Amino acid sequence: MAVPDPKISEFRPVIRQLDDAAINRIAAGEVVERPASAVKELVENALDAKATRIEISIADGGKTLIRVTDNGVGMTADDLPLALSRHATSKIDGTDLLNIHSFGFRGEALPSLGAVGRLTIRSRTVDGEGTEISVRGGVQDVPRPAALSAGTVVELRDLFYATPARLKFLRTDRAEMQAISDVIKRLAMAEPFVTFILNDVSGGQQRTTFRADGETGDMFDALHARLRQVLGKDFAENALAIDAEREGVHLTGYAALPTYSRGSSVQQFLFVNGRPVRDKVLYGALRGAYMDTLSRDRHPAACLFIDLDPTRVDVNVHPAKSEVRFRDPGGVRGLIVSGLRHALAEAGHRASTTVAQATLGAMQPEPVSPAHMPSMPPRVYQMDRPSSQARGAAFQAQAPNPGFHEMAPEYSGRVDVVEPQAPPEGAVPAEARPLGAARAQVHENYIIAQTETGIVIVDGHAAHERLVYEKLKTQMAENGVAAQALLIPEIIEMSDGDAAQLLAVSEELSRLGLTIEPFGGNAIAVRETPAILGEVNAEAMLRDVLDELADQGSSTLVQEKLEAILSRVACHGSIRTGRWMRGEEMNALLREMEATPRSGQCNHGRPTYVELQLSDIERLFGRT
Repeated sequence: MAVPDPKISEFRPVIRQLDDAAINRIAAGEVVERPASAVKELVENALDAKATRIEISIADGGKTLIRVTDNGVGMTADDLPLALSRHATSKIDGTDLLNIHSFGFRGEALPSLGAVGRLTIRSRTVDGEGTEISVRGGVQDVPRPAALSAGTVVELRDLFYATPARLKFLRTDRAEMQAISDVIKRLAMAEPFVTFILNDVSGGQQRTTFRADGETGDMFDALHARLRQVLGKDFAENALAIDAEREGVHLTGYAALPTYSRGSSVQQFLFVNGRPVRDKVLYGALRGAYMDTLSRDRHPAACLFIDLDPTRVDVNVHPAKSEVRFRDPGGVRGLIVSGLRHALAEAGHRASTTVAQATLGAMQPEPVSPAHMPSMPPRVYQMDRPSSQARGAAFQAQAPNPGFHEMAPEYSGRVDVVEPQAPPEGAVPAEARPLGAARAQVHENYIIAQTETGIVIVDGHAAHERLVYEKLKTQMAENGVAAQALLIPEIIEMSDGDAAQLLAVSEELSRLGLTIEPFGGNAIAVRETPAILGEVNAEAMLRDVLDELADQGSSTLVQEKLEAILSRVACHGSIRTGRWMRGEEMNALLREMEATPRSGQCNHGRPTYVELQLSDIERLFGRT
């Protein structure tokens, strides 16, 4: 005899219509995850209201107070009750959910906030009267007059007081404030012409933690100035302007040089039609653009804006609106990869300024103070700077006999000196070129070059490795990838979906020397593999390609393997450390570096040279 399950009721469950308060609390769970989510919704509403100045005040990490004040168009007394109604919005009329030109459009934020906190809205239009309305735990008060200038003030107190269980999942006040700051900085990058002010008013004391005044000028100049404010001077100085367009998709923004890389992806910011988004296809494209200039443990830094027809991207994927879905993700990815690679190639041999700063930092002498005066700063020696004629006479008088280069074998660090030569008639002096004129080689690897304003130290092996690698890549692009036909094709059984995914990219794989074709049912036949890879496990490679397709929507695995082989060949075929180079060879290497794209870093992302300004060198020796 079967024992009845005590968890199953004898009665049929009744379907009930939830009231508005319960519906709004459920919606708040998706829309308002933490205080930063509430700030994001309120600031986006201010931007949609055409505000040019937005001030945000936060207390206790947003748990007790969030106040957003803007100078936007404002709302009338009739608008305010409607704004607190679920799915009421001024952004769209509901006829076309794809043609969206605003941040918000779902009409969920304000009623959701009013359902879980104490919400007060004061607003006034330019030619109207001020009005105030409050809602607490979903219970709405009647509107009443209020005194304020044109714009809107939204005040949210005691967030999640109506759902106290949510408070247990919040982090510390400091962590929540940091999350709010990150949200404001992202929106500040998206709107460089708008002033943003973030205040911490915890404990009754006001402290401005972030301020970005509205910029002027054209879009690129304004964005560059805003990125300097938000991301810092180092990013702004080492970022390349990006401007590319293909088939109605426009890519703009700034991407940093490979030598300005980060240990994590914290400085990767992506925007679609001005909206900050997190999309794995876009992040994968950014990674792919830097594929052969960074090691796997380093991450590029970039702030990129993708603008396209709103009907070609779906932003109504999630209530938080941080995810998007493109109609043609492959085209967008290809534009990012090609646009960034073109900009990196145009940068030529340029390396980031942080390389020189790190070098100077490593060379700074330790402060030495007398024992009886530990706080005394180190002594700075100041001397008059002699004229160039006086320096030349002094150098000649102090020149050792025999020359220093003749005594070099007696020292562990060999120095091979290159005598300066006068340039041919009408030629540009080598010192006037970006990487200068070779003057010496030390430790049989490092080239010391002199420029008009300082010196350049070149890692000869790393630089030649990149030059050889770029030549090999160019040859492969011009002549194609040599394929090796398998004597017996390898037959691989797969699921129906996996086989279809691989066959959809078969042409792209064939261009890389991996030829596949259907073999009946769900089987795939591998006919050819890239010859440069030698013996390969075709099944394991295809499985890895499938994993990339599932994760990023595209695969660069085969290309990465090919370029890894080319990089290894370049490493073994380049100038080895320990080889003495003649002056002509050193200067030829410098000139080739100046003409070769991406020569500022080796194949592993390390810098190939360091440039030190004469003023910095003199500062090291107290000659300021």
